[in-house]
Amino acid sequence: MRRVWGRELAGWTAALALALVVVGQLAASPRSTLLFDDGDSLIVVLVARSLLEGGGGDWAMSSVLFLPEIAVFTALDALLPLGVDGLLAVNAVVNVLALYGAIRVAAGRRRDGGAPVAWSVTALAVFGVLVVTESSPSRDALELASLLPTTTYYSATVVATILAVGLSRRFLDRVAGGTGAAVALGMTAIVSTVSNPLFVAWASVPLALVLGGLVAAVPSVRRRGLLLIAVLLGGSTAGFLGRIPFSAWIANSGAGYVQPSEWLSAAEYYAGLAVERLSTPPGALGTVVGLTLVVLAVIRSIRPTDPGGRVVALTAWAFPVVVLVGAIAAGTHAARYLQPLAFAPPSSHSWPPPRAAPLPAVAVRIVTGAVAAILAIGGTVAVPRIVHAASAPDRDLSCVRDWVDASGRTGAGQFWTVRLPKLHAADPARLVQVDHELHGYAWLVDRRDFAAGAVSFLVDDAQTVPWNLPVDAEPTTIVECGRYRILDYAPGSLPIGPAHS
Repeated sequence: MRRVWGRELAGWTAALALALVVVGQLAASPRSTLLFDDGDSLIVVLVARSLLEGGGGDWAMSSVLFLPEIAVFTALDALLPLGVDGLLAVNAVVNVLALYGAIRVAAGRRRDGGAPVAWSVTALAVFGVLVVTESSPSRDALELASLLPTTTYYSATVVATILAVGLSRRFLDRVAGGTGAAVALGMTAIVSTVSNPLFVAWASVPLALVLGGLVAAVPSVRRRGLLLIAVLLGGSTAGFLGRIPFSAWIANSGAGYVQPSEWLSAAEYYAGLAVERLSTPPGALGTVVGLTLVVLAVIRSIRPTDPGGRVVALTAWAFPVVVLVGAIAAGTHAARYLQPLAFAPPSSHSWPPPRAAPLPAVAVRIVTGAVAAILAIGGTVAVPRIVHAASAPDRDLSCVRDWVDASGRTGAGQFWTVRLPKLHAADPARLVQVDHELHGYAWLVDRRDFAAGAVSFLVDDAQTVPWNLPVDAEPTTIVECGRYRILDYAPGSLPIGPAHS
């Protein structure tokens, strides 16, 4: 038993070192914008801060509620004396560790000379390689692995998808009490669907198809496979029903994202992103690694093995295929919907075939020691990089924040411009989110902000759509704050129009 716990502890320690390396690289790259500053990525922080202050709020969310993400960030914020960027960095490390945990479940138990802990760490390392090849500041780039460390781009759904595969494997292998794995799968499906219906497209439907194929091919697992399908689809159905109490917060059901008539445009869009990804050496390397993993998964899935292991191997290539075809058929235009292309292939390689013969003890010690040393050095070097990125001053942002706090008045700005200053202001309600015509923009924001009725200054930057104000007014003062400008008008001279999402 001590040896088992020792292996597991070693695995988690190695995963922590890898998580630090991955987050350190991301935080030091231009893609750190998505981690610290992106307008989408701040909704979890805004909600968590509101909850901790006892405000609750009347939130206008998208079709995604981010419930697990909010719970994790709120806990970190309550426990750690860090600023916003520091908490986002810690949250990124937690997300990577959560991925390792899900991969470890999918790896199964140690048997027949296998080494599931070592191979789970290897799978996480491969995923980390994909993250390291990604550096674009664009949220629309086909750089999918690096979205996991953020708080908003569906990290909980990524983890839940791999966890669903792992629980299915455990149930088929009659591990973890058998029925316990099935119950956990049902709960995972319920919570994940309540929080994000994308779980159905990423996990419920593709995994049900894989299990259905397995049931047809392997009669001995028919009863258990059909039960898993029923639990998975039943849990997802219950999850949709569980969204009803949150309907007031859901500003968009997501139905509008499905436009089958746009399938050709969607295919062209994703093809263009793929060409752009291949245009750089790191992007080409990441693509080659991903395709190699898919080919290896196909080979593994056709070799004779236990049913649970075959499910893991099948999902590594079936999930990307189903999701890609589904995204094109639905006419979507968002790279983030294709994340299974990044996380599904590495996860299958936590399940290796048993070793034909054990390695010599000396060789094992040498390899283990070398890997441990490399991870220790990498993790140690990564910490200062993360601290530097999380504590780097943003003078332009500070200029806006200080001016807003000192003014004691209420202003406004457009979504991509105002969200970062809004988060860092002493009172976020002092910055109202509007569109270019000064109508309230009820999207990923507390709708109580619109009660201000009117504002007296505007914050804009290069991302701001030219203003078309409802009144004929000129700013009395323009305050330059680097990449931002503050257009100061007479108090209460700019009325806020009716809100829309």
